Amino acid sequence: MQRSKDSPLPTPTTDQQQPKAERYGRKYASKKRSASSSAASLADTATVLITLVIIMYTTGVIKSYVALPTIQSDAIWFPGWDMQQEVAGDEKNKDSNSLTRDSNTRAWPVSVRYETFETIKHPGDPSSTLSVPTFYSDHITDGRLMTRAEADAVGIEKNNMPTIFVAIASYRDWQCRTTLESIFNRAKFPERVRVAVVDQIEDGVDVPCDVPIEPCENSPEQALCKYKDHVDVYEMEAALAVGPVFARHIGHRMYRGETYAMQCDAHVTFTANWDVDILGQFDSTKNDMAVLSTYLSDIQGSIDERTGASLRHTRPIMCNTDYEQDQLGKHLRHESQPEAPATIKGTPQLQPYWAAGFSFSRGHFILNVPYDQYQPMVFQGEEISIGIRGFTFGYDFYAPERSVCFHMYAEGVNKAKRKKVSLFWEHANLYKGAGKDGMRRLKKIIHMGDKHDHNEYNHADEHKYGIGKVREPEKFFETFGIHTDSETTENHLCSFVQSGKMHVDFSRHLRPDGMGIDYGKINYVFKDPRPGQP
Repeated sequence: MQRSKDSPLPTPTTDQQQPKAERYGRKYASKKRSASSSAASLADTATVLITLVIIMYTTGVIKSYVALPTIQSDAIWFPGWDMQQEVAGDEKNKDSNSLTRDSNTRAWPVSVRYETFETIKHPGDPSSTLSVPTFYSDHITDGRLMTRAEADAVGIEKNNMPTIFVAIASYRDWQCRTTLESIFNRAKFPERVRVAVVDQIEDGVDVPCDVPIEPCENSPEQALCKYKDHVDVYEMEAALAVGPVFARHIGHRMYRGETYAMQCDAHVTFTANWDVDILGQFDSTKNDMAVLSTYLSDIQGSIDERTGASLRHTRPIMCNTDYEQDQLGKHLRHESQPEAPATIKGTPQLQPYWAAGFSFSRGHFILNVPYDQYQPMVFQGEEISIGIRGFTFGYDFYAPERSVCFHMYAEGVNKAKRKKVSLFWEHANLYKGAGKDGMRRLKKIIHMGDKHDHNEYNHADEHKYGIGKVREPEKFFETFGIHTDSETTENHLCSFVQSGKMHVDFSRHLRPDGMGIDYGKINYVFKDPRPGQP
């Protein structure tokens, strides 16, 4: 499978067409404003703030910067990350589907609805500001490898089961609502799932992702009615969208300590009992630093519509990449990936690369490797950025043995449907030059910058969005045949990966405590086994 440029992102919240400010739990980005109107806007803002302060003190009700419903204080839970006591040794090997950590049990579902947001500058236009959720936590460490106790301290349990956070970025996608329905309806234990959607829509034109397909009074069993408290939506104007990196950055800000974290697109259909399946696959790696990730197969012919069971006996594996030249310069882009029956049975299979369309990991992956706030208008560089940064923090990437969801591509019978979906590039003229600056930062941070480009790049918050200290990027490049000086790659890497040789050879160096593969013991250097051959 190949990453599709025509695949947008997702969204959710509550009742049918209510006035914008009255939608339950909704947070809004500020409208784009020109520099010439900044002074007037600031004056207006000051007047509004003074008025709000007076209202807050006279009514005793603290509200966010848009009108939100009042709730009782004992119904609010603001989780804060804190170290728990070390989990007993026999606790570490339990099945994740039945794991109990009493010390990590918290109120559920958690939410960002009533938290105080912070104001940041729009990454593509500093004259605009956005009100966004604050991060749940900074990195767990200063970039060093986490201890098992530190990793085990991350997580929330619901009914003695680990919770799952699902992040979705959606751009004007009509299919987002059905994706939400699929997530909850196909889960065996939907009560442990929480979804955060960044919904980039044209107000009054696009239907918000969280608006139920039918009114709740007519069909109360819809997931968007039944599990509305498990869905947080950050809605922003489509004109403020600057690509998937920033949208998913906001999604990462909505994580609130769940045990596991998943990312998918807004046009995805899940298989029956997907939650139990993916947790079981994760456990079988015996690696707390595992990240299961892949380009999803096409939905056509993949799921039994009656039972929800997968009809496929193949799965893609991430091993094929090369340099690409576009308007943002030369950078690595993952190409079409081979799809075949899994070579390694009983566990996901090690692979070198990470994919944005599907990712499943422990929650600490989001805390340690959050999406960068300062990479506007970047699309193809997104995956190598997260992949290299994750590698340097000690994470290992695996192809799932079985797919638990499938993607609707703009192909075959679905071509006309998906081609109707707008793309974030429709507003590219508003952010001219932003993409080049974002790509320069991306490449410099992961040590892939153009050696002839001596221009300075944006170093803002690089301690938060930079690389870790567990492994160097150069170790990744050397191991997997990437030559940053000549901007070329060794071909036929898939022969090493897809065959299972990488998995067998590297898995023997998994640390005894399950905290990642020790690349200090790996001296492998991939060379093209068939130079000059296709």
